[in-house]
Amino acid sequence: MLELTCKYNGVCVLSYCVRLMTEEDIPRVSKLDRELFPGVKMPTNFQNELKNCLARYIVACNDKLPDFNNEDSIVGYAGVWIMVGEVHIVNIAVTNDCRRRGIGELLLIALIELALSMCCNMITLEVRVSNVTAQKLYEKYGFTVRGIRQGYYTDSREDGIIMTVDDINGRAFKEEFKKLKSDYRKKRGAAEIILTAPLSQFDYFL
Repeated sequence: MLELTCKYNGVCVLSYCVRLMTEEDIPRVSKLDRELFPGVKMPTNFQNELKNCLARYIVACNDKLPDFNNEDSIVGYAGVWIMVGEVHIVNIAVTNDCRRRGIGELLLIALIELALSMCCNMITLEVRVSNVTAQKLYEKYGFTVRGIRQGYYTDSREDGIIMTVDDINGRAFKEEFKKLKSDYRKKRGAAEIILTAPLSQFDYFL
């Protein structure tokens, strides 16, 4: 697998690009979805999701520009539904061989940026009771527990914890979010997030 690296204070760290998912990404993302969630009876129909005006999906890549001939260029993906000022995170997934590299956190940062760009005021999600690592990451970004969905996950009937962060447009959240992005950059390197159509001239860095 191709790995792009950069150095921060002499330390070699990985650098990734997060961009909006395209139709060309569907075969690779669908394959990842089946590999990562084999017990799910009805896999996500990404073709329909990309046509849904209330849904947004992003991918994390090793390459800045889309490389549709190299399926290993996509190392993670995430999606949200937007409903009246609220963003509902439906999934954040990273390939097994690329975990513990900060890609899940980068995808979460990108989803928060997306919610802010759409003037949404709160973000909510469900997380498996057993996934303590993910719960700690969400808590780090201000999410708090709001309830339990009994038997939420169809593959195992495991309960899902509802976690939500409110008032993301408030000064307190934005200041803390800015600090967390800076901490991420110091630890992982400067990863690029592009929230407009792929190959657009408008992009920015963490």
